[in-house]
Amino acid sequence: MKEYQSLSHTRWDCKYHVVFIPKRRKKQIFGALKRHHGEIFHELAGHKESKIVEGHLMGDHVHMCISIPPKYAVSNVVGYIKGKSAIQIARQFGGRQRNFTGENFWARGYFVSTVGLDEAMVRAYIRHQEQEDERIDQMKLGL
Repeated sequence: MKEYQSLSHTRWDCKYHVVFIPKRRKKQIFGALKRHHGEIFHELAGHKESKIVEGHLMGDHVHMCISIPPKYAVSNVVGYIKGKSAIQIARQFGGRQRNFTGENFWARGYFVSTVGLDEAMVRAYIRHQEQEDERIDQMKLGL
């Protein structure tokens, strides 16, 4: 049986598979920055009463399965996470403390898909995406 969450007049289970990339798809997500992103994303999702159920940071993109209450638009939550994380990244890794909007890190768009009853499959896909990408790259090289 599914565990549904509650608001004052609503029982809900709204999960989304979200993917977004850094500008020009540069491989900027690695090392200390990669560990820091996860903490930032979880904290920012909590600000919008959302929860990241599963997430994986690749070198050039971010996959997450996020649970968002129906009172928030998906675009509102994803925009908030991308915008505020870019500002925090700029402050901690770019040396800028004030008057910075963070417009230079994430690309404008993102991919979103509802999860529905395939949650286990989507979570497994997110968890194993890096190994799958490596396998495909090796097949292209003929190794």
